[in-house]
Amino acid sequence: MNIKKMFKIAGIFTLGVTLSACQGQLSEKPPVHPNMNMDQQPRVEAQEENNFFADGRAMRQPVDGTVARGLAKTDLAYYEGIDENGDFIDYIPVDLTKSFLYRGKERYEIYCTPCHGQTGAGDGIIMEGNYGYVPAPSYHDQRVRDLSDGELYSAIYNGVRTMPSYSTQVPVEDRWAIVAYIRALQESQNINEQEIQEYPVDVDAMQTAFAAEQARQDSIAAANAPEEAPEATVDLGKEVITANGCAACHNEDGTPGGIGPTWAGLFGSEGEVITADGETITVTKDEDYIRESIVSPQAKKPVDYAQGVMASYSYLADHEIESIVLYIKNLSEN
Repeated sequence: MNIKKMFKIAGIFTLGVTLSACQGQLSEKPPVHPNMNMDQQPRVEAQEENNFFADGRAMRQPVDGTVARGLAKTDLAYYEGIDENGDFIDYIPVDLTKSFLYRGKERYEIYCTPCHGQTGAGDGIIMEGNYGYVPAPSYHDQRVRDLSDGELYSAIYNGVRTMPSYSTQVPVEDRWAIVAYIRALQESQNINEQEIQEYPVDVDAMQTAFAAEQARQDSIAAANAPEEAPEATVDLGKEVITANGCAACHNEDGTPGGIGPTWAGLFGSEGEVITADGETITVTKDEDYIRESIVSPQAKKPVDYAQGVMASYSYLADHEIESIVLYIKNLSEN
């Protein structure tokens, strides 16, 4: 065999033995890393110490006024429902299509029906269960029908009274879809029989089904009604007030600046109110005034709270309303 060839074979064998002997052995020397590939960067991880800053924190708050790319939200009409003057807009800034309306129906039934009900009448399960919320108004009240699209959007975006904001659960376009569906509900519940005849629906069957359901509800109400109405008392008034969330807007300690007027010293006092016709008059806030304010809160609104919106509590039983009157009366020395 050629001597050079023998040396080559011996060298290859020796190299193989040497490399195989290194497998699985520990070494205190740093590994060979010819290409760093940005593995070692002059940066700090979350929660690490950073001595560059006085407080030593690596994680920093964004600089005031900075906005992430694509999130400027300069379109006030779309994102907030207002114009450049801060007034609510009276239109929906999204193309209205059939699929968009059905998207609103789907979102409405998920987020809104628990309080506002399937038809928007304010009779959702939360309202029926006495959970302490301010009663949800019916979308079919003229006051609500007159609200602008921007105001409806704002209620979803910002919340109102005891209704929380749904801005985290419902994306912007879905909020507008819900507004569009509310408008559809308002139209559907306020159409006259002559207009219905223009559509391919069986009006007689609808009326028969409605009469049957109404009779069923009346039967249930009659079965649940007590033979004699309970006596109106101050304690019962407190219970009714608590169950209906009245303390969310009113207080009993005379603190001013609430959503609604304080009850402390209210009974027997005099004050200016604005009637439903827009006339300003002075009234004595007696039993009749308090009773009317519970059933028809828009009839005489205190001047200082003219911009407030109170839902009607006309669904309360007579003895419950009388108990509330007694309770408020009990908070006054008049």
